[in-house]
Amino acid sequence: MKAIQFKVSVPRYIFCKLFGKISKSVYYGPFSMLHYIDIPEPQLSDAPNEEWVKIQTKLSGFCGSELNTIFLHDSPSLTPWSSSPFILGHENYGLIAETGKKVEGFEEGDRVVVNPMLPCKTRGFDKVCELCEKGQFSSCLNFTKGNLSPGLDNFLCKDTGGGWSPYFLAHQFQLYHVPDDVSDEDAVLVEPFCSSLHGVMQCLPKDSDTVLIIGAGMIGIGTVAALRALDCKARILVLAKYKFQGEWCEKYGADEIIYLREGDYYENLAKALNVELQKPALGKRVPVDGGADVVYECVGSDTTMNDALRFTKPGGKLGLIGLVGQTSKVDWSFAWFKELTIYGTNTSSTEIYRGEQIPTFQLALNWLSEGKIELKPLLTHKLKLEEYKRAIKLMTQKNKNRLVKLAFYFD
Repeated sequence: MKAIQFKVSVPRYIFCKLFGKISKSVYYGPFSMLHYIDIPEPQLSDAPNEEWVKIQTKLSGFCGSELNTIFLHDSPSLTPWSSSPFILGHENYGLIAETGKKVEGFEEGDRVVVNPMLPCKTRGFDKVCELCEKGQFSSCLNFTKGNLSPGLDNFLCKDTGGGWSPYFLAHQFQLYHVPDDVSDEDAVLVEPFCSSLHGVMQCLPKDSDTVLIIGAGMIGIGTVAALRALDCKARILVLAKYKFQGEWCEKYGADEIIYLREGDYYENLAKALNVELQKPALGKRVPVDGGADVVYECVGSDTTMNDALRFTKPGGKLGLIGLVGQTSKVDWSFAWFKELTIYGTNTSSTEIYRGEQIPTFQLALNWLSEGKIELKPLLTHKLKLEEYKRAIKLMTQKNKNRLVKLAFYFD
């Protein structure tokens, strides 16, 4: 079967870093670490035990984390939590093609979404780690241990496969039934929405708060949607790069959009937050008398991190939902000076909702089934896997293509 594989190679890494400055196509060209290749179809006999299933992929999303992987933006310090070569694709909806003998609650033909995380339960541990026991399995202590090769999730683990292929393997712990009244398009967006929802629930604002969301891609839009689905009445400001992204945020309930390219966005943010800007001896201006009660950073760049730290008010909360990689250009002075509470979030796990613990995936699926949220309009582009190079180009030209979420589809 055809699949998109990423194979780590130090010489190719160096080559891409050097010549990628000339053309981005180097990162997915013949001398890159990305390969569109024929590989054997995975078999359940290859799974560690009989608690696994074989998934036939129907839709698999293209996330910013995959784009970061392709363009080598991720920190090399995270490589111990991965194993090469791996198949990309962690936002996955599909059908169960085959089940292991010890699988319970799932049958062939079932529509499922797959939580990509590979914590203790998937790794054959009879006694799970202390964090998995609390339901915090996205922070599992055993991502490098057990009967699987190292990997935070399926697209970083060489043993499981990923959604950028017609078939892959998944443990029953990762599976969630898709209700009949939830569309395929809604289903494939559960994983990215849950990344936003988990980030919000780790750092929940009060109804009286002012919230600033930095970034208005899929994660930023999802953060607006999650806040409103939780019936949060907080005032929501969004700092958006593109007009079409701001329009989506407004549709999902944002109160005010501030655009990066319309005037002086620092002045516009300061006015919206009713704060004064002052120029330090060196560097960017800083708000000196307030800011947003809660800030969600949904991009992960040096610039957006610096903006987030500046515009969170003293004693406020900062949620890091965007994938922040290796950096040396972030001024962390405001973290200690303002005594900020900073929340790092890694995809999703379980939440406390109305006094009960529930997996983030299940909560999102419940809301979709109840009509509390609708995600499918955000799936703006669908391509076949063989069009992966076009997909990469589309992902780097979101404004031109009005792209929110792209997914590969399989017949």
